[in-house]
Amino acid sequence: MKRLPTLFEAISTILFMGLVVLIGFGILHYPIQPLLIIAAVYASFIAIRVGLTWEDLQDGITKRLATAMPAIYIIFAVGILIGTWMYSGTVPALIYYGLETINPTYFLVTAFVITAVTSVATGTAWGSVGTAGIAFMAIANEMNIPIGMVAGVVIAGGVFGDKMSPLSDTTNLAALVTKVNIFRHIQHMMWTTIPASIIGLIVWFIAGLQFDAKNVESKRINELLSNIDTAFNLNFWVWVPVIVIVLGISIGKPTVPMMLLSSLVAMFVGVFNNGFEIVDAFNVTMQGFNINMTGLAESDASSSMVELLKRGGIMSMTEIVVTIFCGYAFAGIVEASGSLKVILTTISSKVSKDSHLILVTIAGSLILVFAAGVASVVIIMIGVLLMDMYNERNLDRVNLSRTLEDCGTMVLPFIPWGTSGIYYRDLLGVSLGEFFWWAVPCYLCVFFAAFYGITGIGIKKVKTNA
Repeated sequence: MKRLPTLFEAISTILFMGLVVLIGFGILHYPIQPLLIIAAVYASFIAIRVGLTWEDLQDGITKRLATAMPAIYIIFAVGILIGTWMYSGTVPALIYYGLETINPTYFLVTAFVITAVTSVATGTAWGSVGTAGIAFMAIANEMNIPIGMVAGVVIAGGVFGDKMSPLSDTTNLAALVTKVNIFRHIQHMMWTTIPASIIGLIVWFIAGLQFDAKNVESKRINELLSNIDTAFNLNFWVWVPVIVIVLGISIGKPTVPMMLLSSLVAMFVGVFNNGFEIVDAFNVTMQGFNINMTGLAESDASSSMVELLKRGGIMSMTEIVVTIFCGYAFAGIVEASGSLKVILTTISSKVSKDSHLILVTIAGSLILVFAAGVASVVIIMIGVLLMDMYNERNLDRVNLSRTLEDCGTMVLPFIPWGTSGIYYRDLLGVSLGEFFWWAVPCYLCVFFAAFYGITGIGIKKVKTNA
């Protein structure tokens, strides 16, 4: 390298990326991955201007991608786990017994809890909202409960579970980028997630008391329960995969091997307990599960049942992996060019307090998530950009990882042009204005993150030897 980039050159790489993603993804609805590559091309132009060669850029990309490999292993393992847990009947059982416990008077609270539990079990908000969430929306129509209210509740439950699950791709990515233990990361997120969820539960409890449960038509939910009962043999054995992974992780075993072991157990459960074809036990690991693998004909199943079963497989995780590669290519070039160093030096000179750094993290995350519409880009870019500053100020990096998820993962449903916003809108048939205020924890986590940053409450410091 002949020289460091100027501040304008360094900042321009970030601004160009944000502009390209905002216009291309947010307005024109182009895929995010090629847009990140375009941003990487511009970053390469700046890098070449300061004296880097193509080989230098390759080394920068390779070094950055190497740090992502543990998360990629986990992401693929998650795809396998979801598919095999569907095959074993584990996820359907979670839905089945959860729906059976519904008390109409406390419908909203129940909907949040069940959706959250399902999301924690699967590691995916989309999956839980697309299964339990759809069922709750159908029941809500029969109870004359506003669908926007229910949509906000199930979205909040799905995002809560996704954020707090060790199986979640964003949770693992945040821990990976910031180089913290995933369970320390999850534990620290309780500072914001738990109080935000408690406030949400109070709001939903009060709101739910107004609804009369008399003469509630439960035909659709009964049909779904009947379909699940027909397709799967729900007994003790469907819980064995859960027991395996919980016991393994609780005694400190590595996450990926325990996920794969749980998946293997789930394959045996599907074959011997449900009577499914052995070949499908392997097919679900790649392509995921579908209703054709059961003894229930698609024509005899409800639409909710068909949607419930189409989950999992390695192939379902390819998009997030591709996004990681594209995002890390950009990050690796920006880092190799010295742009990150210039930006960090400039920012650090302006940050005189720990609170300033937390607020910079919040503001940067919100700006980037609204520009990109995906949490992975926020986690990668802001995490890489600010991690060294947290180290320099003796702030535990769990503060960074938590804030990235509070201001990235939690607000994704509120971005109309983002993939999550589009998914929830189309799946549940609601607009942002209808569900926004009822997704209480999603926006309260941002406020709690700012409050803790300003007051110092819940901000963990690195212990140093005197």
